[in-house]
Amino acid sequence: MPGPVTPAPPITWSPTTQQREGSRMWDFLQWVNRTRGLALTDYRQAWAWSVTELSDFWDAVREYFDVIGTGFDGPALAEEAMPGAVWYPNARLNFAENVLRHARNPEHADTTALLTIEEDNSTAELTWRQLEARVASLAARLRGLGVKPGDRVAAVLPNIPEAVIGLLATVSIGALWSISSPDLSAPATLDRLQQLEPKVVFGVDGYRFNGKEFPRLDHLAEIEAGLPTLSATILVRLLSPGTPGKDVPGGRLDCAALMNGDAEPDYLRLPFNHPLWVLFSSGTTGSPKGIVHGHGGMTLMALKGVGLNQDTGPADRYYVAANTSWMVWNTLVNNLMCGASVVTYAGSPMYGRKDRQFEVLSLTRATTFATGAAYLTLVEKSGLEPGRDWDLSSLRSILSTGSPLPDSTWLWVHDHVKKDVHLGSDTGGTDICGGYIGSNPLEPVHLGRLQGPLLGVDVQAWSESGERVIGEVGDLVVLRPMPSMPLYLWGDADGSRYQSSYFKKFPGTWVQGDWITEHADGGFVVHGRSDATLNRQGVRLGSADTYAAMQEIPEVAESMVIGLELPGGDYWMPLFVAMADGHELTDELRDRIKATIRRRTSARHVPDEILAVPAIPVTHAHKKIEVPIKKLFTGHGHADAVNRGALANPESVDWFVERAAAFRKDRGLEPVK
Repeated sequence: MPGPVTPAPPITWSPTTQQREGSRMWDFLQWVNRTRGLALTDYRQAWAWSVTELSDFWDAVREYFDVIGTGFDGPALAEEAMPGAVWYPNARLNFAENVLRHARNPEHADTTALLTIEEDNSTAELTWRQLEARVASLAARLRGLGVKPGDRVAAVLPNIPEAVIGLLATVSIGALWSISSPDLSAPATLDRLQQLEPKVVFGVDGYRFNGKEFPRLDHLAEIEAGLPTLSATILVRLLSPGTPGKDVPGGRLDCAALMNGDAEPDYLRLPFNHPLWVLFSSGTTGSPKGIVHGHGGMTLMALKGVGLNQDTGPADRYYVAANTSWMVWNTLVNNLMCGASVVTYAGSPMYGRKDRQFEVLSLTRATTFATGAAYLTLVEKSGLEPGRDWDLSSLRSILSTGSPLPDSTWLWVHDHVKKDVHLGSDTGGTDICGGYIGSNPLEPVHLGRLQGPLLGVDVQAWSESGERVIGEVGDLVVLRPMPSMPLYLWGDADGSRYQSSYFKKFPGTWVQGDWITEHADGGFVVHGRSDATLNRQGVRLGSADTYAAMQEIPEVAESMVIGLELPGGDYWMPLFVAMADGHELTDELRDRIKATIRRRTSARHVPDEILAVPAIPVTHAHKKIEVPIKKLFTGHGHADAVNRGALANPESVDWFVERAAAFRKDRGLEPVK
C-alpha cells in the first residue's frame, strides 16, 4: 500500500550515454531482445521481465554467458517453491570449470588473474594459465589423499592466493569448501569446523598484519586436535617458506609443493544442486549457522550479479580487503567467474595511514573497490583526501556494503575520492552469497538510496500484517525463488531450522531480517537489521538513521543504540558512544548529540541516555552486535547472549556485561541468568 511520497534526493552519479550503451547490461538487453523477441529499453523493464518470467530470465543468463555444462534442456526453474525450488534437474556442471574457462581463452590465458600485494607494497602475479595449473596440481593431490565428492575440506587462511587456489581445487573434484580467518580464535573456529567433520584442513604457519608477525602453528595444532576426522593438514608457509616439500613442521604437507605438479585440469561435472561450499553466519549469539550453496546456483548468481548488475568483466580488476570469515571474500571467485582479475591483500586495511586501501587501489590499478560502509566513514572522519593523495584514475566503481552508508560519507566520496566514480550501496547476505538491492549501470544514483532491486530478485517491503508498503519502513521480503538460496543448512536434517530462519514470519515468503523502505520512484533505503530495530511509541525506527546523524559528531569514534522493553510498558533506549582519542563525554556534548539526532532524524530517535564505553563490540566484518548486547540487558547470561569468539574485539563486551548487571539490579529486575 502506498505511503507518503517524498521527493527524490539529488543525483550523485549518472551514466553517460557511452557508459550506459557500453555496459554489459545494455548488451544483454539487446541480446535478449534479439533472441527472445522482446523490446526491453531500460533497466526497470528488464527487472520486471526478470521476475515475472523467472525461468526464462535465468536461462537467458546461462545462455548469454555460455555456462559450461550439459543437460540444460527444459526450463531453468522446473519446480517453483520456497524452500525447495528445483533448478535444471538434468544439468551437470562445475563451478571451478566455469571460473577457469578464461585460462583456455588464447586472448586471456597469459593475462593476470591474481595480483597479490603485501604491506610493504611488493607484488606478485599469477596468470590465468598459471592459476589453472596450480589448481589442477592441488586437485590431483587432494584426490590422492582420498578426498571424494561430498567430503569437506576446511581452510584457516588469510586472504592469500593459496586460499583461492584451495577453493577452486576442492570444488573441482566435488568436495565442499569452508574457510575461516586465522585471527578467529581456535574455539570459535572449531565451533564451525567440528560441524563439518573435514577430511583435510589447510592451515598457515603465521601471517603479517599491521607490520607485525603472528605465528599460528600452536593455533593450528589446537584446531587439528579438535578435528578427529582429519587425514591430512596442508600447510601454507608464509613466515618461513623454506624449500618446497622439506622441513615442514608437524608432519604436515607443504602447500607450495602440492601446487607445483604437472597434472592436467580435470573438472568433475556435478548436478546443479551439488553442494559447493559452506558459509557460516557470524555466530554472535550462538552456534554459527552453516549455509550450503550449490555449484549451479552460485555460477548463475555470480554471472548475473557481478557480470550484469556490477558491469564487471575481463577489462576489470576487483579489490576488496575481505577477512576470509566474511562472505565478501567469496566475491573474489565470483569476479574471476566473470573474467576480471582480482587483488588479494592480507594486510591491515589501515596500515601506515587510514586510507591505506586507496593506496592499494592506486598501486594495483583496480577498477572496482568493494568495501564496508564503516571503512569509508572512518576515512571520512580522518580528514584525509584520497583523491588528492593517490592516483585513482583507474577506479570506476565503489560498492559499499555491510551497513547503511551515511549521506555525509556518500558526498565525501564524490568530493574527496573521485567525483565521477559510480558509488553504489548494496544490500545482500551470507544467506544467498549475493545481493537483493543495489547497483546497475543504466540508471542514476540518488544520494542515500540504493538504485533498485537486482535482476531476478522479486523484492518488496512488507508491513507486519504482510502487506506491501511504499514510503514506509517494512521487512525485506523476496516473493520468488533465487538459484543461490541455500540448498539446506548444515545439520538441519528435517529442514526445520531453514524454515524458521527465513519462512516463519510469512510462510512461503523469504524474510531476510532487514528493515527497508521502498520509495515510489523505485529506490530503496536500508535501515539495518530488523531484529535490532527500535520501536518507540509504536513507531519502528532504524538504528542506521541514528548512526548517520552521529557522523556530524567528530568527538565520537563509534556508537551503538539499542531499545529495551521494560515491565509496565516502559521503554529504554540508550546510546553507547566510544570517544575519539583526546575527547571526553561532557554534558555539553550530550546535549549536542541529542540536538543533532533530533534535527537529522526525529524526536523519537533521541536516546534516553548517552553512555561512554571503552569500545563498541563488532564482528570480524566490523558489524555492530546490537542484538547480543540487547540480550545482555534483558537478563541473558553473557555466555548465552554473546559468542565472544565471533568478535574482532571480544574484550569490549566486559563493560556491557557489568553495566547490564548493574542496570537490572538498579531497577529491581531479575538478575542476569
